[in-house]
This record gives sequence, C-alpha cells and structure tokens, in this order.
Amino acid sequence: MRSGDEMLQQLVERSATDDGFRQALLDDPKSTISQELGITIPESMTIKVHQSDMQTVHLALPPDPNITEEQLEAISAGLCCCW
Repeated sequence: MRSGDEMLQQLVERSATDDGFRQALLDDPKSTISQELGITIPESMTIKVHQSDMQTVHLALPPDPNITEEQLEAISAGLCCCW
C-alpha cells in the first residue's frame, strides 16, 4: 500500500505536467483523486485543493494531535476520516 506522501507526490507531479488534470483537481478534487489513485473516498470526507501563486501561499495544518496513530494512518491512506 502506498503512503499518503506517495499519493500526494503522484498528484502533484501529474498536475505539474497536465493542465487538464490540474484543472480537474481544482474543479472536482474528490472524483479526480479517486480516479487517479484508484481509491474510494468516503462521502463524509471533504477535499479542498488550493493553488498557490506568487502572492498567496496556502498552509495546511495537520489533523488534531489528539488522535491515535492508527487513525492518522487511516486518514492519510484515505481509508477513514472519522476520529
């Protein structure tokens, strides 16, 4: 099974070379990611894709540190979003 970092790297690399894929990530991230990675994303999970530019940088904070390591692994693998 690939790690969350490996899946993210795949998405970022493809979005850097494929403008249509990049736009699809911005327009409909959940189905685009699901299709690209071959995973099922739970209905209850929300995915937001932001595009940085020279004036705007987006910072993503990690999940609440009070969750268990198992929950964090499940979240990063896209298997669970409940904690």
